[in-house]
Amino acid sequence: MIGKIIGALVGREVERRNGESGLKGAAIGALTMGAMRRMGPLGMILGGGYVAKKAYDRRKAARGQI
Repeated sequence: MIGKIIGALVGREVERRNGESGLKGAAIGALTMGAMRRMGPLGMILGGGYVAKKAYDRRKAARGQI
């Protein structure tokens, strides 16, 4: 279940970077989750770290600290 959430968040971050939203982000998230699942715990750590870094950068930018 956590893997599906991480996959969805990765897809959302990819679409935010492109300035779009929709099916493309969902597909990328699903494919990314498949790859992360095959990598095992390392894949989950990498995916979660990517999402956490993007959230941290967004929060930092919102506060004007960049």
